[in-house]
Amino acid sequence: MNSNGISKEHMEYLKKVRRRKTLILVLRLFLLVALFALWELLARLKLIDPFITSQPSRIADTVASLYREGKLFYHTGITCLETVIGFMLGTTAGTLIAVILWWSELLSKVLEPYLVVLNSLPKIALGPIFIVWIGAGPASIIAIALTISLIVTILEVLSGFVSVDREKIKLVRTFGANRLQVLTKVVLPSSYPVIINALKVNVGLSWVGVIVGEFLVSKAGLGYLIVYGGQVFQLDLVMTSVIILSIAAALMYQGVVYIEKSLVKKR
Repeated sequence: MNSNGISKEHMEYLKKVRRRKTLILVLRLFLLVALFALWELLARLKLIDPFITSQPSRIADTVASLYREGKLFYHTGITCLETVIGFMLGTTAGTLIAVILWWSELLSKVLEPYLVVLNSLPKIALGPIFIVWIGAGPASIIAIALTISLIVTILEVLSGFVSVDREKIKLVRTFGANRLQVLTKVVLPSSYPVIINALKVNVGLSWVGVIVGEFLVSKAGLGYLIVYGGQVFQLDLVMTSVIILSIAAALMYQGVVYIEKSLVKKR
């Protein structure tokens, strides 16, 4: 035992876990660098057409050009803001509606077929309708992102609520717990993994909704740059926007992972 009360065997185990995590991180970075290096090499050797596929060096030049013109953070910031708002609204509203449906079994049974139909409906088709209703602007883009993530959140979180161990609920009810206490003390804590999983799914759905909305109506944002680059055949701009989009989505996903780890520690 050391001064912290941890055995030698446990210390060795922790070291192995840390070494494995480090190895995984190094291999991930190596794979990423290797892919970009191969991409650059194939483009320089003319084995692929850099005009069509672009190449890392041209993407770097495009990023530098956008930065000098003051467009890099402007367009990225607009898309990120719209995505975060749509993500937060979709997750919050979806969870609240799931709570209401769990609370009222009658309402849940009545709305169940409508939720299934809405979930199967291609929400992207509603984009032009939102533009007519709300107007051509950020509000309609956020509405599209909200619509795409809302139904998925409701169904997934509600499924987690319904799957909570019935014996736990019976136990707290034998001690006189009311429905609100059952929700806050048993159902919600037991459904943390489901809610976190819904957050992870919503990250991708929110980005899809915002980019589709920017394709349709926006005059700024990464989606706008992708459409504009395609129209004027500036495919370097298209690939640069896609790379920036990937980085932003990855960072947002890691934020959800951090929230998950924080909740696990608190529990």
